[in-house]
Amino acid sequence: MTDDIDALYETFQALLETFPPAEAVKRLELLRVEQHVIEAIRERHEQHTIRIKELEEPHAVIMGNRDTWYTGPQPKDKCWPAIVSQLRKDGWPDEPAIRDLNDSSTRVVSLLNHPKEKAFSSRGLVVGYVQSGKTTNFTSVMAKAADRGYKLFIVLAGIHNGLRRQTQARLVQQLVEPNPSLWSQLTGLEKDFTPQENPASYFGKSNRTHVLCVVKKNATVLRKLSRWLDQASDYLKECPALIIDDEADQATVATKSINPLILSIMSSLPRSAYVGYTASPFANLLIDPSAEDLYPRDFIVNLPKPEGHFGTEVLFGRYALDGEHEDDVDDGYDMIRTVPLDDVPCVRPETKADVEGFEPFITDTLRKAIEYFWLVTAARRIRGTGNPHSTMLIHTSVNTSVHNSFRRPLERLRERTAKSLGEQAVLARLRTLWDTETARVPAEDFGETKVPFESLLDELPGVLRNCRIIMDNSSSEDRLDYENGPVVAIAVGGNTLSRGLTLEGLSVSYFVRAVSAYDTLLQMGRWFGFRKGYADLPRIWMTDELAEWFRHLATVETEMRRDIDVYMTEDETPLTFAVRLRTHPALRVTAAAKMRSAVTAASSYGGRSVQTHYFHTDAEWLRGNITAAKKLVAASLTHAVGVDDRSAKGRYVFRGVPYNIVTDFLSSYRFHENSPENDPELITAYIRKRVSEANSLRRWNVAIIGKPAAEPFYFAPNVAVGRVVRSRLDTNSGPGTVDIKRLISTRDAAVDLDADVANLGEKAIMEARRAQLPDTGLLVLYPIDKTSAPEPGHKARKPLDAEEHVIGVYLVFPDPGHGDSTVQKYISADLSGVRIEDEDISGLLESEDA
Repeated sequence: MTDDIDALYETFQALLETFPPAEAVKRLELLRVEQHVIEAIRERHEQHTIRIKELEEPHAVIMGNRDTWYTGPQPKDKCWPAIVSQLRKDGWPDEPAIRDLNDSSTRVVSLLNHPKEKAFSSRGLVVGYVQSGKTTNFTSVMAKAADRGYKLFIVLAGIHNGLRRQTQARLVQQLVEPNPSLWSQLTGLEKDFTPQENPASYFGKSNRTHVLCVVKKNATVLRKLSRWLDQASDYLKECPALIIDDEADQATVATKSINPLILSIMSSLPRSAYVGYTASPFANLLIDPSAEDLYPRDFIVNLPKPEGHFGTEVLFGRYALDGEHEDDVDDGYDMIRTVPLDDVPCVRPETKADVEGFEPFITDTLRKAIEYFWLVTAARRIRGTGNPHSTMLIHTSVNTSVHNSFRRPLERLRERTAKSLGEQAVLARLRTLWDTETARVPAEDFGETKVPFESLLDELPGVLRNCRIIMDNSSSEDRLDYENGPVVAIAVGGNTLSRGLTLEGLSVSYFVRAVSAYDTLLQMGRWFGFRKGYADLPRIWMTDELAEWFRHLATVETEMRRDIDVYMTEDETPLTFAVRLRTHPALRVTAAAKMRSAVTAASSYGGRSVQTHYFHTDAEWLRGNITAAKKLVAASLTHAVGVDDRSAKGRYVFRGVPYNIVTDFLSSYRFHENSPENDPELITAYIRKRVSEANSLRRWNVAIIGKPAAEPFYFAPNVAVGRVVRSRLDTNSGPGTVDIKRLISTRDAAVDLDADVANLGEKAIMEARRAQLPDTGLLVLYPIDKTSAPEPGHKARKPLDAEEHVIGVYLVFPDPGHGDSTVQKYISADLSGVRIEDEDISGLLESEDA
């Protein structure tokens, strides 16, 4: 019996090549297979699909009625096995990496429509990380889709020739060359799409090959393709097509030319699946889902971060999210170096009027970054492992004439350094630089061994001799070409280097260009990716403000991915949930045109806590907050139901304070503008709404937490506690601004509980609050010493050095369970004080030679 079912299951799988699952079952019935056998076959197929649906990674949010027809590779497949062989030949590290790629690509293919469905037009989005192997993932998806019968593959590969050419080369290497008889190409390495004479030769029934077309997102090119497909309409009725949109947030969303042309191409294809790939999906998630557009209405897949990947969080750290303890959140590697603000006018024109005739000056910081790059390249040659190429990126401006102006100063520096390698002063400077950097980031932390400075001396002359200075931009002939042997290059450029293009062996970046949007900023980070064999050596030079922006962006990115994962477990679909995108006072989420369909998300504070960690340091601002805190304590003394005086332990708790005293405090206490989550108007509106809608938050416990036996701070004549110490991060968060990162300790949320909390964790404390104080809010004041020197050994910390003592505030809101109140407010970015260089790409979208 089992053998019969096994044989018939193979028949069923063969039928799936020609029919969707439901139709394949009907064919079994026509073959007079007994019903109980059909049920057994159906059940076995269902078990395979459940395994795909329940994969731990990647997470996905999908439309509930989508069939999971694809159950993984089959023995007769040709395209996917060829990719596996190629990856092993290229030295992919281990079998788990290939297994993870197999799982993630299988999950995406399982969400496509069966190629033999009569008609379909689906839309999905795959969210990866910058430089994390998205191209390998979509190549694997294409291979598996080809193995199952998809015919036409259109890849929209960015807006520049460089990325289109790189993508074409990768796809030819991994798809076409291993199986040349299975593929026809409409595009080539040096040739974007041009109309072919006879569509029948590609799509006629006599041609069984798959058709590959890799095009730029360029209006002229896409118009030609759209017209050609229209002319081939007679042959496309039974042609299943997969459209891969690489960098799907760029040029696709809210553009007057590219967006309608993509939709036009899809309308020419009765059986089409569109899948966007991006690491910065902010624009895609703000498309109007109800419009006939490219909102990912059918599925959103969240690819896991690959092991060993250098991402935003790894390099810059991030802030804690709700429910996280700050000590458990990575602070990032010590690989970011500061470019002083005084250096910026030396490497970038201050105004458009200064562009013409601009000559950059090699500052000490830029010279140090370049010299470190040469030392790193020498060290990597000695190690002899990992990527053979070594690249440095200098990105200061979008303007091509500014890029070109760097050539002579950089060439002079290279020549001068080569001639002076025998001078003791130069060698002493290089030794100090190398020893300092390798001490700050020990090689042993990454499983590597430090290369002694003496060993570098034999390699340095060859490194300088081989080092090319390349201006890679839309107006230059120079291009980074990694196909003809190991490359050592300092690349100066802008947007041609900032989207999708892989800078091989990128070791050092010097980055001072200001941009105005999350997606642009994230894509500028070419330093993200894999650094096998030199994970201890990369460095990034940038302004402290940019470093803080990336830290915020790492928080946004993590929160967005967590939203997708949360909604996945709650039976939501892409049409019933919306990912929240945390705002920043100096950055837009994406370009204004792409946000037309965005709405302010409803915010709820139920079960959440907020704390202050940004502060101004000027006396007037701080004295205003001291006055607000003293008024709050005075009012609490008068109106509290009871007072717990635990001053010996540095604690006071005023119980049952009326909510209007808390809202009065929120109206006078000034939160720092870098913390939009600490919005007093939003918090006040939430409190008032809870009072009116649920009779909750009418009473608050107001606490003071200080340090026992420290210098006292007086909130009132008989209310004093010792000042706490909160040193600041060693970053420049802006003029007169400090960031302490974390104000509280976990157990501070239990200051008003009737329990021994010495051993309680955060979750247990919140459960105890829910049991004891289900409708009571908690507001805690912290008097922070204005000097607040860090403890010895804390290299990433500096004294607070405020002009007056600082008042920190911590708010804890009760968890209301179901039926919480929500409040909303529009928050726009104030860009008036930022020198922004956002490239106008409209010309690139029209020019075929971009």
